[in-house]
Amino acid sequence: MSAFVDHLRGLIAQDLFEISAHAFAELNNDGLLAEDIVSGIPDAVVVEEYPDYHKGPSILVLQRDRYGNPVHALWGIAKGTSSPAFLVTAYRPATSKWTDDFLKRRVK
Repeated sequence: MSAFVDHLRGLIAQDLFEISAHAFAELNNDGLLAEDIVSGIPDAVVVEEYPDYHKGPSILVLQRDRYGNPVHALWGIAKGTSSPAFLVTAYRPATSKWTDDFLKRRVK
């Protein structure tokens, strides 16, 4: 497990996070609850890490909603800072774009 995901989990556990307007819109579009995303971070599985993203390091994780359905959530921290964590977006991954375990992108 990466130190970055550990750091994010620590921030979220301390309520040091924000949810972007884009994330709220995507949650609404997919019938997801922010509470499920936030409470699911301890069990999240790292899908992809973007340590050098120009806006700051971020990480895509696989989580589950309250019904056990897969959800991808993108969390990040603004460049040059160590807090707060931001939920950038969250969505239900499309089976056509992801492997059956939702951990790897399908090759086109």
